[in-house]
Amino acid sequence: MITIKEIPSKETYAVRQPVLRKGKPIESCIFDGDDLETTHHYGLFDNENLIGIISLFKKINPIFAERNQAQIRGMAVLETHQKKGFGEALVKHCETYCNENKVDLIWFNARTAAVGFYQKMNYQPQGDAFDIKDVGEHYLMFKRL
Repeated sequence: MITIKEIPSKETYAVRQPVLRKGKPIESCIFDGDDLETTHHYGLFDNENLIGIISLFKKINPIFAERNQAQIRGMAVLETHQKKGFGEALVKHCETYCNENKVDLIWFNARTAAVGFYQKMNYQPQGDAFDIKDVGEHYLMFKRL
């Protein structure tokens, strides 16, 4: 059975590291703001096994005029479970939370390889590609709710 539930930030590392920080120390999995009261981490479980994660931060990007914004970070699904709709389920879970909490816009930095995945869910790229040190090329993406 597939379930999505809120988890502590430390539990995200088990998926963040192999998917987003492969070969890097566990400390690289700690994100600024992970433990703020306004940050939410969700785990997608297949029975009791954590196979996907997403984090939602209350963070304003000044490029956008909306007052109530949220940033998605650290969306990842274990390689063995990718391309099965789990990533989409995690993003939609965050969208539902944002709709229920009057968030006007979701934004994030997407790896170049993931841009198409997000475009299928109506997220739009904004501006040119940019490099995040030690992680790779990204695009700023957003969706108004």
